[in-house]
Amino acid sequence: MKNTKSKLFAICFVLILGSSALPQETLSASQKTFLWKIQSKTNTVYVLGSLHYSKKEIYPLSEKIEKAFSEPEILVVEADVNDTKKMDLQKLMERAFYQENDTLEKHVSTETYERVVKEAGGLGIPIELIKRQKPWFLAMTLVALESLKLGFDPNLGIDKYFLSKAEGSKKILELESLDYQLGLLSGFSDKDQELLLLYTLNDLKILEQESEKLTKAWTTGDTQAMESILTRSVSEDKRLSPIFEKVVYERNGKMASRIEEFLQSKETYFVIVGAGHLVGSRGIIEILKRKGFLVEQL
Repeated sequence: MKNTKSKLFAICFVLILGSSALPQETLSASQKTFLWKIQSKTNTVYVLGSLHYSKKEIYPLSEKIEKAFSEPEILVVEADVNDTKKMDLQKLMERAFYQENDTLEKHVSTETYERVVKEAGGLGIPIELIKRQKPWFLAMTLVALESLKLGFDPNLGIDKYFLSKAEGSKKILELESLDYQLGLLSGFSDKDQELLLLYTLNDLKILEQESEKLTKAWTTGDTQAMESILTRSVSEDKRLSPIFEKVVYERNGKMASRIEEFLQSKETYFVIVGAGHLVGSRGIIEILKRKGFLVEQL
């Protein structure tokens, strides 16, 4: 159980829109980053797209990002993953695992279950460790373990990096919370959870390749490439649309509203959200533009 808890903590840190990272190229002063400066008539908010887990080669970050972070007194993240005291392990276990004699095999098709057994074997995971996991959590488990296998570390994620820098020097706020994010994923029906699991199984084969594209888009500030990567799965199968709507678009609107509140205050904020939430016509950046705020990609 102790080992299981350790795995749960590690996996929770990379749950929502986690992204891997490869060595950062030398950037010129004119090179765009995944950082935006948002201005109202009275205030400024910096918004940075995050890679939730990466390799050490991503550092040091662009001087533009570091300089912007040094100005505000308040850091805002989706969820403070450093504050593990807020995590209700019992609630997590209830959401993520089947109880008593219930198992994954009873909630997914035979084909899906056989694929899970095969992939787990390839990752060296005993079936006993995964058969009680619900599909949404198993999908996250497989992605996290495959990412770790490829050398990507949640402790090197941009959120974690800035949370550590802010400790003791800046006020830290959450746009959401880890509990909210876990509740969102665990709230999907069995059918939608199985669909999410199937696409995760497919994507494991191209995880490294997709991560390279994702990182290149992030390091060069390429929002179109980022959007293309983000929407690939839902473009291939419209059955994923309801999941995408809740996990991405609905959250974009809520987070944009919170940032609008910050822009109406008198304090400067540095906000970090998953990079995928910032792109596209329904992304946070375009939402804030439509609300009339001055937006500049740095």
